[in-house]
Amino acid sequence: MPSFDVVCTVDGHEITNAVDQAKREIGTRFDFRGSKSSIALEEKTLTFLTEDDMKLRAMQEILRQKMAKRGISLKLLEFKDSESAGGDMIRQQVLVKDGLTTEELKTLAKVIKTAKMKVQAQIQEDKLRVTGKKRDDLQEAIALLKRESPELELQFVNFRD
Repeated sequence: MPSFDVVCTVDGHEITNAVDQAKREIGTRFDFRGSKSSIALEEKTLTFLTEDDMKLRAMQEILRQKMAKRGISLKLLEFKDSESAGGDMIRQQVLVKDGLTTEELKTLAKVIKTAKMKVQAQIQEDKLRVTGKKRDDLQEAIALLKRESPELELQFVNFRD
């Protein structure tokens, strides 16, 4: 029986490379000269540290550009509110989403079931396995999931005939 998995993954090396490029650009740009602006990457969390909102917005834009050039979807970045970090510094955390939550998986399964398609969806740990009798039915399911959940960055992997 043909099947595929719906996942949401991100390549950690590409994130590290994008952050390194952003750090390099911040170090060389004229508007950041003499400032204490920095980006730190820990696990799947980025931390911006800078003096004012203008530099913070510039750092966000630099990061977005570097992530996009590396093929990382901007839907995977979740920018938290900025906060005071002591003195005259501002700190902002950016979470990199990796994996689908159980609520999102349930929503995707429900979308497939309410469409009354000839496929079955079942949740397996952090992925959704979709099976059907025909390849065409699975392709319709992929199109449906892309159309019904544009806010999620979905990858369709492990397609088997």
